[in-house]
Amino acid sequence: VYKRQVSTQSTGTILTGAGSQNTNTFPTSWEGIWEGTMDLYREGIITGTVPVKLTIAKTANPITWTWKTEYLSPKQPVTKNYLLRTVDATKGIYVTDEGGGVELYNYLYGNKTYNVFETDGIMLTSTYEKIGNQLIFEVTSGKKISSGSPLVINYSVENLQRVIFKIVSKFS
Repeated sequence: VYKRQVSTQSTGTILTGAGSQNTNTFPTSWEGIWEGTMDLYREGIITGTVPVKLTIAKTANPITWTWKTEYLSPKQPVTKNYLLRTVDATKGIYVTDEGGGVELYNYLYGNKTYNVFETDGIMLTSTYEKIGNQLIFEVTSGKKISSGSPLVINYSVENLQRVIFKIVSKFS
């Protein structure tokens, strides 16, 4: 079981767990233009790659950032122009606003965001993790599978999308 720990130092209180980040570090320290290649896997086998560009930038609203992902496929380029909005920075809760009323909740633990949601019977997980000058993005998806127990619901992991982004232009 994950517990929130509190310790006091001469500089004040430090929280570890959700919301443990200094509010000046996320998403501010992630701002910039990131580039990488998405590896696409299906049932453990790589099925393709696509160049990806991610732009994280402040907006005029102090609790909102642009979160723009460009999939630079020569055949089917796609741009996802989302907003990241702070819900409660002390608890590490943020929302990705996809527009049209679709909002996905993100939970920040240290330098990693987590989000889990279901749509059309498919369970998806999504994470972003900042490690040095890299940002690792992963999405898994799968369907409900039989577990043999009424106490547990299992989901397959049929697909994985993974990008290791490198910063190419820093804004802050």
